[in-house]
Amino acid sequence: MYRHSGDSSIPLSNVNYQQAPGGQNTPTFGSVNEKAYATPKHKRRVWPWVVGAIVAVIIILGAVLGGVLGSRAANDDNSKSNVAADGAVQAGSGVASAATRTKGSGNFAIVPTATDEFGNPMYPSSTGSARIASPTTFSNSSLTCTADDSGSVSLDNPKSTHPLLIATENRWSCLPNLIAADSYMSYWNDTVFGNASRYYDMSPTNYSVDGGLTGSGVLDVAREVQLRIKHWAYAYKLSNDTRWVDRTWRELIVASGNDTTQYFGEAGDNWNTGHFLDVAEFTEAFAIAYDWMYDAWTAEQRDAIAWSIINLGLNYGLTAYTDESVGYQWWTKVQGNWNCVCNKGLAMGALAIVNEYPNSPARQVINYAVDNANAMCSYAPSPEGTWSETPNYWYFGTYSHAELAASLLTATGSTQGLLTTNPGVKLTSLYHMYVQGQQGIFSYGDAGPNKYTATANHLMFYGSQFDEPLYTLYQRDRGDAPDPMSLLYYDPQVSGQFWEGLALDRHFDNTTDGWFSARSSWTDNDGAYIAMKAGYLQGHQTHGDLDAGTFVLDAMGHRWAGELGSGDYLSQGYFLSEAQNSPRWLYYRKRTEGQNTLMIGDEDQNVDGRPTTGFGTSGEAQDALDYKVANGSTAYFTADLTPMYNSTSSANRAIRFVNGRKQVLLRDEVTTTAAVQWRMHTNATVTLSNSDRTATLKLGDDELVATLRSPSGATFGTEAAERESSDPTTTEYDGSTVTMSADQPNPGVTVLTVDVAAGTNTIEVLFNPQWSGWSDGDFVDPPDVAIADWSVTSHN
Repeated sequence: MYRHSGDSSIPLSNVNYQQAPGGQNTPTFGSVNEKAYATPKHKRRVWPWVVGAIVAVIIILGAVLGGVLGSRAANDDNSKSNVAADGAVQAGSGVASAATRTKGSGNFAIVPTATDEFGNPMYPSSTGSARIASPTTFSNSSLTCTADDSGSVSLDNPKSTHPLLIATENRWSCLPNLIAADSYMSYWNDTVFGNASRYYDMSPTNYSVDGGLTGSGVLDVAREVQLRIKHWAYAYKLSNDTRWVDRTWRELIVASGNDTTQYFGEAGDNWNTGHFLDVAEFTEAFAIAYDWMYDAWTAEQRDAIAWSIINLGLNYGLTAYTDESVGYQWWTKVQGNWNCVCNKGLAMGALAIVNEYPNSPARQVINYAVDNANAMCSYAPSPEGTWSETPNYWYFGTYSHAELAASLLTATGSTQGLLTTNPGVKLTSLYHMYVQGQQGIFSYGDAGPNKYTATANHLMFYGSQFDEPLYTLYQRDRGDAPDPMSLLYYDPQVSGQFWEGLALDRHFDNTTDGWFSARSSWTDNDGAYIAMKAGYLQGHQTHGDLDAGTFVLDAMGHRWAGELGSGDYLSQGYFLSEAQNSPRWLYYRKRTEGQNTLMIGDEDQNVDGRPTTGFGTSGEAQDALDYKVANGSTAYFTADLTPMYNSTSSANRAIRFVNGRKQVLLRDEVTTTAAVQWRMHTNATVTLSNSDRTATLKLGDDELVATLRSPSGATFGTEAAERESSDPTTTEYDGSTVTMSADQPNPGVTVLTVDVAAGTNTIEVLFNPQWSGWSDGDFVDPPDVAIADWSVTSHN
């Protein structure tokens, strides 16, 4: 095993290293979904939240929220252990009730009493003495950090003193006062220290390869190392206790390949250029350690850490920017999470050491990273803010974009255009807010690997930088809020309620990612939520599905219609392309039949089709915690799906709320020369009645009744969520025959179907959640209205 230059005097043998058991592998997505399907009653997590390594708790939104799940949380389980599966711990009392005053804010805050399994805050039933106000920022000198006096800095002349990543020394210095004055920050700080202690007792992270080095590589390993170091470095900065430095050093020795008792990759390429995300995340981890703990390291230790940053990170990054012959440079040319993560990690590594190692490639890497990120990463959101890949890949891309922007701001005095190059960056926080339903994310497409450090806490950074306190107020109550980044990003000079004056509905009408969402409330997690998408099926970094027209439906604390999420990322041909003949479309979860949309002629949708969409809303904005919409309140979405199908003269789909957002109407109008099948995936138990024109869906003690209003001769049916025996298992791709791997099972999922023959047909289904206290007379029978005639008032 090689040893870093300048490191030979460090007595590695004096530390007792142990092999970590098993390591952290990216889970088999099917198995995670199976677990979710098998337990539709999730336990409610009370505030204080389980936080820290978000890998198996709330923000593994990847596979859990990708499932067709969403059930009301059960009662609090007081016998539950306070240690999460990933070793994160629950903190102490935190901000425990709605009566708790947020110190320093000048008003009483409405504070959640709990968060549910999706991280949604659960608010009290009344506002008590709290004053209801729109999101705003107020001025309070006791909550203001003095400006950092770092002289004249720029991209070519970065700040010369540490720390210079994410936050300046002035921010760190004033944190104790902010923590003492603000209940949120006090709770987050307690939680971070609790998790830092938990990680302290763990063995150094094991080099556990997932699916081969060019598969998922050691990405989970890199992110776990980064997660730990962020917590320990934060704990050191706040406590000045060198035990955190010592534990970090032990982790760094292993993660650099310098522990002779624990294997950590191929010498010289320990961070795995075969999967360049790994390189980037390791580089950031080492940069945080170097920068935040700079004053605690010896000169030899700084040399050792910098050696790793340069030789295992920056050198390879420079090659990626300048040499198109290397296979790992492709990420420099894509607008998505890979570009954001890689540029962020390399730039943070370069900024951390640029002053002490001027002859390294750091300065070149900084310039390349800024230019490349502005050209690619910043354009991953559409002009309306929709992330180019999927709602879950938004986490990886935007948290990296924000960390890069924040580091450039503190080190060079400017975000270097990252926040202004694309106006869609300002709106991508709204995308995240609206894609989150009552019972989880509208998780279309792939859900991604474990999140670890990829929370949504950068909404607080965006809130501050864009002067949008709405973003900060929305995020601070959520289940992934307590982590080191929150304490560095959060501006406690915010006040009001995020939902005050916030529209219930929004249409994101970019043709590549056209979709909408509508809800009955921002604060009632047992309310109603519908969302539908109908966009172009290419341009999603090979993470999308053939899913134009797919939808989700939440009501009464359950997700009645949902998405299956990711397939197995290691499946044959899964990421080859988005072409019509791509092996990706052999897999059920990616095929059109695996979506909540129409199958026409038993064929997949056309990847070159471009649907058009429309939208209408009665325009409600929430103005009370216990907000109730009027009877005429509605929102609807229409999509012309004709370009998506063969054998089709026309195919139009529309969905809307009726009866004060208590019922949902879904209508399809199709003219085809092939048979049509309407499909909806559900975790519910389905019982058919009324000559199979009524389907009663049951989850727990709750029911939703679906009525087939037309066509008159059709009936509901049910199928297993699995591929048909006639589905192809091979495809001719790029001159070769590609055979699919085993498909992902979907146990516990039922497909509700409607079959109609070729011709002109209208398929209309009315969904009636059986709301508590409602009788048959409370439901309405909406009129039969052609989609072309839909309006805000057409179904009153």
